[in-house]
Amino acid sequence: MDLQVKPEDRKRIIEIEKIRQSLNATVIVGNNIAGIYVTGIFASDLMSDVLAYGKSGEMLITGLNNVQAAISAYMAEFKGIIFIRNKIPDEDVTSFAREKGMIILSTDADMYEACVEIANVEGEIHIAKEVTGHTGKVDNATSYSFSIDGRDFATAGLVSTQVKTILKSIGYDPLLIRRVAISTYEAEMNVVMHAERAVVTLVASDKEINIQISDKGKGIENIELAMQEGYSTATEEQRALGFGAGMGLPNIKKNADKLNIESIVNKGTNIETIFYVK
Repeated sequence: MDLQVKPEDRKRIIEIEKIRQSLNATVIVGNNIAGIYVTGIFASDLMSDVLAYGKSGEMLITGLNNVQAAISAYMAEFKGIIFIRNKIPDEDVTSFAREKGMIILSTDADMYEACVEIANVEGEIHIAKEVTGHTGKVDNATSYSFSIDGRDFATAGLVSTQVKTILKSIGYDPLLIRRVAISTYEAEMNVVMHAERAVVTLVASDKEINIQISDKGKGIENIELAMQEGYSTATEEQRALGFGAGMGLPNIKKNADKLNIESIVNKGTNIETIFYVK
C-alpha cells in the first residue's frame, strides 16, 4: 500500500461491461464499452439531486426516460445512463448521447435490484490523478449571447450544453466547467418552468466566467424562501419530468463563487453567476 496516497484519492472503479453482464442489460448507445470504467453509481429520478450530489465519472440509474435525464447526466460529467424496467429511450435521448460520447444501457431490473447487483460486481482500486488547471488562453473577454424559450421542455438544456462546449473549447479547468454547466442548467430549467423567455449572456476571460440570465416572467416573490433547499412552486407535470425538488437556486449558489439575484414580481428575474478562474 502506498502510504503517500490520501484515502480520499483511492476510488473503487467498475468496468461498465461487468455492470452490463450483472444486469443482463442491452447496450443502446456505445460501440465498445469494454475497458471503460465508472467511479460510482447514482440512482435517482430527481435530476436536481443528480446535479447537486452526483460526482464526475459516475453512471446514472433512472426510470426517467426523457432527454432531460441525458442532459443532466452530461452536465454532471457522468459516463452514461442505465434505464431500468426495460425502458428504451427515444431518438432525442440516443442522438444526444451519441453526440456527447455517453453510454446508454437498458435492463429489466428495477432500481433496487440494479443497485444490489452492481454492489456485488468486483471492482478495482484506482488512484485519482490531479486535474490540470486552466490551459486555454483568453486574450480579451469573449462574449456570447443566447435565448431561452419558456415552457419549451423539448429544447430545455440546449443553451447550457452550448455554454459547456464553448468553455471546453477554450480549455478551462474541467472541474470549473462542471460547476458552470450545472449552475447554468439549473438556471435555464428555472426559466423553462417559470418564465416566458430569457436572454443569456456569457462573458469568459482569464480572470472569471460571468453568466447573466435575464427573464421575463412571474418573478420570485420571496428570494430568501426560494433559496431554501426543498422549497418549490413547480407543478406536478414539471415534477414528473424530474425537476421541482427545490434544489435549483441552492444548486446555483453551491456551484457559483458569487451569485446575485434581482427579481420583480410579474416582471422577471435577473440571475448573475460569477466563477473565478484560478
